Amino acid sequence: GGAQIVAGGRGAALTGPRDIHKGSWLAAYLVLVGGVAQCALGRTQASLAPTPAPGQVARVQYASWNIGNLLVVVGSLTSEPYVVDVGGLLLLPALVVAALTTRRSRGGVVLWGFRAVLLLLAVTMPIGLALAHLRS
Repeated sequence: GGAQIVAGGRGAALTGPRDIHKGSWLAAYLVLVGGVAQCALGRTQASLAPTPAPGQVARVQYASWNIGNLLVVVGSLTSEPYVVDVGGLLLLPALVVAALTTRRSRGGVVLWGFRAVLLLLAVTMPIGLALAHLRS
């Protein structure tokens, strides 16, 4: 997550002055979805889950989030909406794992906030996928 935040910042610094098409979108996506969301999901999930996710499940979650985000970025930059679709679909397992590992948590307000963020990410995905098709 931290690496994607840094990459987004570097992307903004490199593309902004050059007025590169999609540069601001790329920077915002990397920082907010790739980085901040990943850090928030990981930290909050770790603090809320009664037991940590098994190693293989955690690796699947990590891989699906990062590969999914990579495909969304590549598909968006190359105007290939079906690549964006595959990337968007790969983000879902990460959200499902986050929801399942915290389902027995007694986190109160933090848990409900976490679930709201998971729901927000899941609901906005189809919107982003539709926009990728409209803009290609």
